[in-house]
Amino acid sequence: MAVPASALPAGFDVVRASNPELFCGTFRVTERAAQSSRIFAYQLRDRSLWRLRFERPIFTIATRGAGSILASYADSSFATDTFVDGDEGGLFCLTTMLAGQTTLEHQGKSATATVRSGLAWRPGPSVRLSMSDHNARTNIFLKVLDVESALEHMLDEQLRAPLEFEPSLDWTRGLGSSLKHQLDFVMQEFQREDGVTTSAVAMASLTDFLISLVLRGAAHNYTNRLDRPADAAIPAYVRRAEDFMRAHGEQPIRMSHVAVAAGCSSRTLTAVFKHFRGNTPLGVLHAIRLELARDELTLGVSGVSVIAVARRYGFTNSARFAAAFRRRFGETPSEVARRSSRSSR
Repeated sequence: MAVPASALPAGFDVVRASNPELFCGTFRVTERAAQSSRIFAYQLRDRSLWRLRFERPIFTIATRGAGSILASYADSSFATDTFVDGDEGGLFCLTTMLAGQTTLEHQGKSATATVRSGLAWRPGPSVRLSMSDHNARTNIFLKVLDVESALEHMLDEQLRAPLEFEPSLDWTRGLGSSLKHQLDFVMQEFQREDGVTTSAVAMASLTDFLISLVLRGAAHNYTNRLDRPADAAIPAYVRRAEDFMRAHGEQPIRMSHVAVAAGCSSRTLTAVFKHFRGNTPLGVLHAIRLELARDELTLGVSGVSVIAVARRYGFTNSARFAAAFRRRFGETPSEVARRSSRSSR
C-alpha cells in the first residue's frame, strides 16, 4: 500500500509536482546526498499529459537521511521514465515496490520489479527506469564505500574489481525474503520520529546488519567467493601473480610475463583468477595499479601532480583515470591529493 506523503514525518524532505507544463514534461530533482550533483529527470511517457493541469500532485518524492543510510518514498500517478544526469554515484539503491512495477535498464541488462521482486542498482548516467501507472516504491540507499569495505572484511582481502549487483532481487524465498523484511523495517523506522534513527549507535548496528544481509541475499560478482568454504586456499599461482603485478606496477606488463612469474600457463592463470578473484588477470592488474596510485597520492609528496602519478601507473587518459578511481575508492584522485597535502603540512 502506498504511503501518503502527508503521513511522512517532518524529517522527510518532500517534493511534489502537479503541473507538468512548468517542467516541459520533465521534472528534475537533485539527488538528496552530500557532495552530489546528480539530477534525476522524471518524464511523463504520455506527451498528451504534458500540458494538463492537475488539482492534486501527480508525482511525489520524499527523502530522509540518518547515519549513512538514505531512505526515500516515491509515487507517480502516470507512467514515467527516469534518467540520471551526472557521474556514476557513490550509492547503491535497493528498490521495493508498493504498487505497480518498475523496469531498470543498465548496460544491456533489464530487470523488472513488482511486489514480489526488487531492484539493486547504482544511480548513474547509463541507468534508465521506466515506471508504470499508479506506481509507488521505496528506496534504501547505501554508500558504495561502506558496502565494499564490508565485503573486503568478509573476504579478508581487498577487492580487485568494483562490486556489481545483479539487478533483479527475488523477495519470495531464502535470504532475499529476509532482505525484503529488513528493508521494510528500515523504512518503517525512518517514518518514526523517535525510533532507531535518533540513536547513532543503533543506526551503526542496523547499517552493519543490513549491509551484511545485502551481500548475502543479493547476487553480485563476488557471490561465489562468499559461498566458497573458508578453508578453500587461494592457489599459489594467484599470490605469485599478484606479487609480480605489485612489484612491476610502473612497468609495461604482458599477461604472458605474469603467467611465467606465477609458474603456470596463461590459460590456467585466467581460470584461477576468474574462480578465486571474480575477475580477469588484466582486471586485477588495473585494480592494483589504482591502489598503487592511491598509495602514492596518500603520501602527499610536494610537487607531485595527479597526472604524473596516473601516467606512472599506465593511466594516460586523466578523465578515465579519475572516473575509475572514484568508482573504486569513492573519491577523486584530486581529493585524496589535497587531503594528504593538508595533513602533511
